[in-house]
Amino acid sequence: MLPGQDTPTDAAPVVRKTAIIDRELLHLRIDVAALQETCLSGEGSLRKANYTFFWEGREVGERREGGVGFAVRNSLLSCCKHPKSVSERLTTLILRTMSDPITLISAYAPATKEPPEVKDKFYEDLWKCLENVHESDKLILLGDLNGRIGNTWNNWPDCIGTHGTGNMNENGQTLLEHCNYVSLCVTNTYFRNIAVHKVTWKHPRSGHWHQLDFIITRRCDLSHVLTSRTYHSADCDTDNSLVMTKSLFTPKKIHSAESVCRRVKIYTKTIQDEALYKMFR
Repeated sequence: MLPGQDTPTDAAPVVRKTAIIDRELLHLRIDVAALQETCLSGEGSLRKANYTFFWEGREVGERREGGVGFAVRNSLLSCCKHPKSVSERLTTLILRTMSDPITLISAYAPATKEPPEVKDKFYEDLWKCLENVHESDKLILLGDLNGRIGNTWNNWPDCIGTHGTGNMNENGQTLLEHCNYVSLCVTNTYFRNIAVHKVTWKHPRSGHWHQLDFIITRRCDLSHVLTSRTYHSADCDTDNSLVMTKSLFTPKKIHSAESVCRRVKIYTKTIQDEALYKMFR
């Protein structure tokens, strides 16, 4: 997950920036990256050497704000459907695997200073996205959700783990309320990482680090997540650090009468019949 891209002024900076991100994602061996705050107009895609970039932004001619998208490794393009955009803050991507399909949602939530109606509209659209995901599909929500959920895991035992950081704010509480209602949990808080691998954004004035970017999945799928942590070393020209998760989804075992290999018993007494013996000989 890679939020916080700067605003491009023309096509050339976009091409140069995607080339940098393409190189960094390959170096970190990332298969799919969710992008936020791309600040690109309209809907489009761009294929680079290793990844193909998809984005959704505001209408052409409007102020370039927000924007979400995905960067998909080129070798995986045949396994995924074209991203389906909801708004400049939400887009979905379905990845077909040997197990169940995986629905990825790239989200960019409004900041704390945004009006309440803007926040309500975002969560209303997010709710519609979640409703459209089939119950049997795997679900991963990746985003710059602009909220601090803190470390009060005992108040939200079904949503966060024991390894959170910082204090909760209003946006964080709203996020946890929605997660609690639909049985989602924040994977960042379930792994014993050092402090620097938990935070994702540094306040420009106070210099304090905060955890604003999350990778969220269904609670029933938490066992498939191997790790979630922050990588500050990724050089992608962004003020938010890269958050990466590793997951392992194993295909279901299908047991059927045709798939079971039965051992055939051989009736050996028939070899005593001289007529049969001569015929087979």
